[in-house]
Amino acid sequence: MTPANDGLKAGQAAPAEDLEDLALSDDYALNPAFVEMVVDAADQGNLVRLRELIEALHPADLADLLGFLSSSHREVIVPMLTADELSETLSELDGPLREDVLELVAPENLAKALGEMESDDAADVVDDLEDDKRGEVLAAMSDADRISIESALSYADETAGRLMQREVLAAPQFWTVGQTIQHVQSGGDDLPELFFDVYIVDPSNRPLGAAPLSLLLRSSPDALLSRIMEPVTEIPVDMDQEEVAYIFDKYHLISAPVVEAGGRLVGQITVDDIVGVIQDESEEDMLALAGVSDRGRSDTIMGITRSRFWWLLINLGTAILASCVIGVFQGSIAKLAALAVINPIAASMGGNAGTQTLTVAVRALATRELNAANLLMAVWREIAVGVMNGVAFAIVMGVVTEVWFHNPIMAVIAGLAMVINLIVAAIAGILIPLGLDKMGFDPAASSVVFLTTVTDCVGFFSFLGLATLILLH
Repeated sequence: MTPANDGLKAGQAAPAEDLEDLALSDDYALNPAFVEMVVDAADQGNLVRLRELIEALHPADLADLLGFLSSSHREVIVPMLTADELSETLSELDGPLREDVLELVAPENLAKALGEMESDDAADVVDDLEDDKRGEVLAAMSDADRISIESALSYADETAGRLMQREVLAAPQFWTVGQTIQHVQSGGDDLPELFFDVYIVDPSNRPLGAAPLSLLLRSSPDALLSRIMEPVTEIPVDMDQEEVAYIFDKYHLISAPVVEAGGRLVGQITVDDIVGVIQDESEEDMLALAGVSDRGRSDTIMGITRSRFWWLLINLGTAILASCVIGVFQGSIAKLAALAVINPIAASMGGNAGTQTLTVAVRALATRELNAANLLMAVWREIAVGVMNGVAFAIVMGVVTEVWFHNPIMAVIAGLAMVINLIVAAIAGILIPLGLDKMGFDPAASSVVFLTTVTDCVGFFSFLGLATLILLH
């Protein structure tokens, strides 16, 4: 699908064979002109034109389109989608938007769509349904599909059991390569839609090894699977999905078998599932550092406001605490007004420097690069960086203060405060997330508020305290 025709005016008809080119702009985002064509067709009730436009889109682009449309336009388009289109599009939608779309799908059509999806994706969709509609949809499904989804939903959220697909290709160890290939060719709908390995199992269905498809195709048809199989990394069904993603990344896995407590094979996780987990976890950590959450394009203003209110309230409390530190020295500030001008600089620099360390530390914790084994080395390295940057900016700050106020003693005090706060910021930036992680809290979501409190209070106290002791006594 090649992006083109960016200059086509909204509503202008395009030949059917050109619609795929028109849909995307040069950066592979939906072309605004194409979106407006969809809106115009929906407003006019032109279902034939809407069908042409929808069929020109990849499922991922169709999901993007639904996000750009208003709820009234989605009410026109969603009921038009076939079970095939729904099955490929629903897994591409984010949570809030998917919930809105699901409300517009008839239970019978949704049941057909779920039957064509992989079990893990189908379970995610069913989990988003309201209880009454969930019952209707499950009742409309085949017994096998319903049991598969209910089994997946029995596992805790964000675990390997919820992430895995139950469809898996397994073979006994006494099979030959030829028998296995014949089984694959005749397997039909019973095989997973996407798989990379054949898992070799014992009579109790416990994985003994795996034969990658590339190895299978290169081997002699008479070769036994037990002779060509390779070791596998088993994933416990209750393992957290973030831990699963770490294992996939560390060992460069394409797929892995999922086993229950007794070691029996119950499913598999493939790399396409892990890519989504890694992206979701990264976005979650990035948003948590700013104290916000991704509420989705379909959320209301009040919903977004409520999600950010409590974080801002906590920050207000820490700001008041920092102001209390300033209040202790209000007599000193009253005597020498210049202190009020210089006072915020050290605190601000400490906050910025601490955030740099904090970001690196949170990433290192997420990737298992920071642990008890290298903690001391990491702390000393950050202290050294804090000292070097502190000295450098102390010189700059001293020069600026001297030029500004012609007071060499105040210049020295400002420099000392800068060194102290940047060293404290470096230490706090690495120890706060590590401590929160040890206590079971998410360091990405909790660290910033503690860090800014430390750097503000230390910055204000070090500068005003030194100024009070040296200049005003």
